[in-house]
Amino acid sequence: MRKRILASFFGAVSLFCAWLILAEIVRLPIIPSPLLVVEKISEIFCGTIAVHGMYSLGRIIAGLLLAVGVGLPVGVLMGWSRRADRLLAPLVYLTYPVPKIALLPIVMLLFGLGDGSKTIMLFLILVFQVVIAVRDSIRAIPEEVFYPLASLGAGFRVILCEVLLPASLPKFMTAIRVAMATAISVLFFTETFGTQYGMGYFIMDAWLRVNYLEMYSGIVVLSAMGLFLFGVLDCAERYFCRWQGRE
Repeated sequence: MRKRILASFFGAVSLFCAWLILAEIVRLPIIPSPLLVVEKISEIFCGTIAVHGMYSLGRIIAGLLLAVGVGLPVGVLMGWSRRADRLLAPLVYLTYPVPKIALLPIVMLLFGLGDGSKTIMLFLILVFQVVIAVRDSIRAIPEEVFYPLASLGAGFRVILCEVLLPASLPKFMTAIRVAMATAISVLFFTETFGTQYGMGYFIMDAWLRVNYLEMYSGIVVLSAMGLFLFGVLDCAERYFCRWQGRE
């Protein structure tokens, strides 16, 4: 963990230096110095950016919890029962390739312009990743693993807690991590419609007002939010999947 933190720190410093050099070379308002952006963030963070950031973070967490609450049981069911897989797999395969952003007008018509539609969009992006990752992980478990448990009379609850969930956790965490970047991008787009709160609204509003310092401040904070979420997922994976023995 210390090595990862140091690597992230050096990466951030390198990016900061590259941005500073580019700003000094170009010397245009559209590429302000990172020092000015950091100063601007310190000025408006508590009163403005923090509010927008909390709205965006709340929508991400709500969409993630909803996707896990629905996708994890469905994935376990499809992986454990071949009959359920035959019934649900066609529905998953038909709806998964549909570009979720194309469904935004329909979602807004059904759930309104508020937080509900934005949470549903995040749910639609994440839930398919969860279902497929969990189902494939369970399907990959050799049948011989279940023989000792069956001979000892273990019920489904024991098998679920001792075999199915631990086996599916690594791919489950990877699927969430991969889908999270797309979810944040889609959230940025959805927050430009029907709301006055959220990092997407803040960034686009600053862009329309030609306030480049605030625009870059929002981009930096949104990027920091994504980095924070990825860090939380990494820590969760190391804790829940520590049986893998990875360094």
